[in-house]
Amino acid sequence: MSEITKKEERNVPRYRPATDILEREDGFYIYIDLPGVKREDMTIDLQEDELTVTGVSRLGQGEGEHFVEMQFGDSEYVRSISITDIVDRERIKANLENGVLELLLPKVEKTQPKRIEIQAG
Repeated sequence: MSEITKKEERNVPRYRPATDILEREDGFYIYIDLPGVKREDMTIDLQEDELTVTGVSRLGQGEGEHFVEMQFGDSEYVRSISITDIVDRERIKANLENGVLELLLPKVEKTQPKRIEIQAG
């Protein structure tokens, strides 16, 4: 990302998007509302116990146009979610459709008790 793009992104309003988190037996389903954000303008980072979603929406305006009111135009969305050890980090899935990001954070499969064999010495 160029230095110019980074500076442009800093000048747009930053919002915490509307988010629903649903727990089911198999995992956590997270729905994040990201109007106007394209897949290529979004990042999902997992660092230790924090999942961070960042997306930039670029509505743009034509020559001679100006916004009379703007509530979801050019903006940056950032949402961080703390996750626990019961989430299987290797199987997290993400899908973006109609401006809604759906994340599936599956739970770690329960391990069955294991009997340790004793070797004759």
